[in-house]
Amino acid sequence: MPVVVVESPAKAKTINAYLGDDYTVLASYGHVRDLPPKDGSVNPDADFEMLWEVGYDSRKHVKAIADALKEDNALILATDPDREGEAISWHLQEALTKRKSIKKDTPVSRVVFNAITKAAVTEAMQNPRQVDMPLVEAYLARRALDYLVGFNLSPVLWRKLPGAKSAGRVQSVTLRLIVEREMEIEAFRAREYWSVKALLATPRGQEFEAKLTVLAGKKLDRFDIENQTQAELAVQAITSRDLSVKSVEAKPANRNPSAPFMTSTLQQEASRKFGMGARQTMSTAQRLYEAGYITYMRTDGIDMAPEAVTAARDAIKTLYGSKYVPEKPRIYKNKAKNAQEAHECVRPTDMMTKAEDLKTTDADQRKLYDLIWKRTLACQMEAARMERTTAEIASEDGQVGLRATGQVMLFDGFLRVYEEGRDDVAVVDDDDKRLPQIDQGDRLDKRTVTPEQHFTQPPPRYTEATLVKRMEELGIGRPSTYASVVTTIQDREYVRKDKNRLIPEDKGRLVTAFLSNYFRKYIGYDFTADLEDQLDTVSAGNADYKEVLGRFWRDFSAAIAETADLRITEVLEKINEVLEPHLFPPNEDGSDPRLCPNCGAGRLSMRTARSGGAFIGCSNYPECRYTRAFGPPGEEDDSGIPPEGKLLGEDGDDKIYAFKGRFGPYVQRGEVTEDNKKPPRQSIPKDWPPEDVDLPQALKLLSLPREIGPHPEDGIMVWANIGRYGPYLKHAPSTSDRGGTNANLESIEEVFTVGMNRAVQLLAEKVASRGRRGGAAKTLRDLGEHPEEGGPVAIMEGKYGPYVKWDKINATLPKDSDPAELTMEAAIALIDEKAASKGKKRRKAAPKKAAAKKTATKKAAPKKTAAKKKAPAKKAKE
Repeated sequence: MPVVVVESPAKAKTINAYLGDDYTVLASYGHVRDLPPKDGSVNPDADFEMLWEVGYDSRKHVKAIADALKEDNALILATDPDREGEAISWHLQEALTKRKSIKKDTPVSRVVFNAITKAAVTEAMQNPRQVDMPLVEAYLARRALDYLVGFNLSPVLWRKLPGAKSAGRVQSVTLRLIVEREMEIEAFRAREYWSVKALLATPRGQEFEAKLTVLAGKKLDRFDIENQTQAELAVQAITSRDLSVKSVEAKPANRNPSAPFMTSTLQQEASRKFGMGARQTMSTAQRLYEAGYITYMRTDGIDMAPEAVTAARDAIKTLYGSKYVPEKPRIYKNKAKNAQEAHECVRPTDMMTKAEDLKTTDADQRKLYDLIWKRTLACQMEAARMERTTAEIASEDGQVGLRATGQVMLFDGFLRVYEEGRDDVAVVDDDDKRLPQIDQGDRLDKRTVTPEQHFTQPPPRYTEATLVKRMEELGIGRPSTYASVVTTIQDREYVRKDKNRLIPEDKGRLVTAFLSNYFRKYIGYDFTADLEDQLDTVSAGNADYKEVLGRFWRDFSAAIAETADLRITEVLEKINEVLEPHLFPPNEDGSDPRLCPNCGAGRLSMRTARSGGAFIGCSNYPECRYTRAFGPPGEEDDSGIPPEGKLLGEDGDDKIYAFKGRFGPYVQRGEVTEDNKKPPRQSIPKDWPPEDVDLPQALKLLSLPREIGPHPEDGIMVWANIGRYGPYLKHAPSTSDRGGTNANLESIEEVFTVGMNRAVQLLAEKVASRGRRGGAAKTLRDLGEHPEEGGPVAIMEGKYGPYVKWDKINATLPKDSDPAELTMEAAIALIDEKAASKGKKRRKAAPKKAAAKKTATKKAAPKKTAAKKKAPAKKAKE
C-alpha cells in the first residue's frame, strides 16, 4: 500500500475514508523540521546555508512514516496546496532521505487538491507531480529573511532600547501601521460644523425630512455653517419662507453582490459579524477544510471553478427560484496586488449543504460555514434593484433650498441571502429612508427646523479586520501569515486589543520610533511589498532565491553594523524628538511642555529604569527627582507607582519606598548606596493593589520572613514568608536554605498570624503527602540495559510525574505518554534530548568485564583508574 502523508490527523482520517484500504494515510502533524532558534542556523557566509533539525515532537511522526515505507516502498506527499504545504512535503522528503527511508528505487510523488472531497482526492491521485522546487525556494527565502532580520535586529533592540522584545520583517511593518494611525489620531484636531434639517409635511399630511443644501442662493459645502450663530440664522431663513417642491426625480439603481471570500476578506467579515480574531477564524476554517466542508482557506484568489459556479446556480434556483439566478454566471477577477498562487476562493464543497446539515456541534464552525455558504451563493445571484428618489425643495426667491432623498427596493436579489458588513459606519445613510408621495409644485408645511452640531472625527483605530485589509492593499504579508503577524504583535505586548480595536502600547511606540530612525528602509511599506514581489518571482521560477537574499543581506548587514557605536543616550534623545508630540503635547497656556514642573529649570526627557522600563524624568537629577510614567502627562500607571519609586514614609532613620521591579511591585527599606547595595525588599502580594499600599503595610511586609519558632521535634526554626508562588511555611535553619520542608499557606494574612501548632500540622501533612523525605524514588518499570552504552534504564515515579532514569540523566515523560507502553527506543530518545539540553555528551559505559576489573582495582588507584576508563570510551565514540 503506498504511503500517503498529509499534515493533520483529521485530514488523514477524512482522506483515508476516500482512498480505502489500498493506501496507508499518515499525518506529519505540520512541519517536521525547523531552524534551531540560535545564531548560525542561516549562514550568509556559506551561500546562505540553512541548518535544519527534526523537532522533538516530530521524531515519532517521521519514524511512523519511515516504518510504513518498510512495508511499501512508495511515498505520496499530499500536503496543503500552498507554499507552506510544498515546504512540508520537501522537508519530509529530505528528512526521510537522510534517514535512508527513501531509497534510489523509492517512487516519491506530490499530489494537491483544493478541497478534501472524494472527487478532488481521486482526481489528484491520478495526476501526481514532483515537489515544486521554485515554490520551495520561495519558502526558503522567506524563512531565511525572517530569521536574518529577527536574529540580527532583535539583539540591537535589546542593547539599545529598554523593554523591547523582538523585531520582525513583516511584524515591525505591521506595528508601524498601528503606531502611525495612533499618531494621526493624536495629531487630529476636531473641526466644528453644523447642518440644518427640516421636518416637512405634504398636502396629504405625510411627513418626511429634508436637509438644507442652499443658503443665500449659494450651494452649501460641509463647513460653510461653522458655528451655532450661523446655524440659527439658517434656521430663521427657512422658517421665514414658504417652501414648495421644485422637482422630483426617480432613478433605478442596481446593487451587485461582493466577490466570494479569500483569506483576508473572510477574516475581515468574521471580525465584523462575529468579533472573531484572525487566528480564531483561520483555526475554525482549518477544521472545516479538514472535514471536507470547504475549499482550502489560505488563498488570494476569488475565482471559482466552473463546476462550482454551476452548482451554486443550481442551488440558488432550487432554494430561492429561477428569478434569483442571473442570465450569465458572474466572473470575478483577483484585485490583490500580488496573488500568491492560483487557488480558488474559499467556498463550500457542496452548495446544497447548509450549516444545520454539518456533522459538528461546534458553534464557531457552524456560523463560519454559514457565512461562507451565504457569501458564495450571494456572489452568483441577481443584483438587488432599487429606485432612488430625490426631491428638490426651494423658496420662491431661491435663497433657501433643501433636498430629500429616499429609496424603495424593487427586488431584493442577493440581499435575500447575504449583505456584507461595514467596518466603520459613521452616519446612517438617508437614502435608506422611504419618501412619501411627493409631486412637483406641492406646497409644504414646516413642522420643525432643527440645527445639528457636528465635529469631524479622527481616523478610526484599526481592528484586526481593517488591519489585514490594509496589509493586503499595501502588499505586505500573505494569506498564510496575516493571522500569525497580527497575533505576534499582541503577544509581544507591543499592541493591546480594547473593544476589538488595536492600540499601540508605549513599548510598541518605542520600537517603531527606533526602527523608523535607524532602519527606516526595512520597515518601509514599498520596500516590504517589493520584497514580496521578488519572492513571488522566485516562486514563479523566474529568479534565484540566493541572489534575492544576497542583495538584501548586503545592505541590511551594513545597516546593522552602523548601529554598533550608537550610545543609548543618543538613541533616547532621538526617540524623544520623534515621540515629542506624544510624550510632551503642547500646553494650553503656550508654556514649554518639556520644562520640569517640579524644579522649573530642568528639561523632561525619556529615561530608562533599572527594571528595564522607560519613564519621563528631569535632567536635573539627582537634585530634582521628578518622574512620571512614560506617556503623555496625566496618564497614570496602573500600579500607581512612578518608575523611580514612591516614598511611603519614614521608619526611624530609614525611608520606606515602593518600586516597580522586573517581577512586579515591591517595597524597600532605605536607598541603594555604595555601602548598602541590596537594602531589604519584599514583593507586594498580587492581592494588594500597589496604589493602596501605605507605610504600615510596607513595614509589615518588610518584617518578613517571620520567625514562628523552633520546631518542637528537632529544634530547627519554622518560618512564614511570601514567595514567588504565594504565602508559605519553611522548616529549615534559614529561609535561604535550599533544603528543608515547605508548605503552602492559604492566605497572605496567615503569614502574619499562623502559630506553631498550625505550622507543625501543615508541615507534617506536606511530608506525609510526598512520602518519607529523602527516600528512594519508586521504580515503575525496568526497561533493561542501554543497548548502546550500557547501564540500567528505568521508568521512575517522580514528584511531578513519571520520568526515565539512566546514569545521572533524568528525562521527564511527555504528558501524553503512557509509562506502561514506553519502548526502550523512545526512552533513549528522551535521554538524548535531555542530555543535549544540558550540553552534555552521553557517557559511554564500560563493558562488563572492564567494569569487573575496575571494581577489583578500585582500592589501589581509584582516581587514575576512573580516568583511564573514561578515555577509551570517549575515543571509541569519536
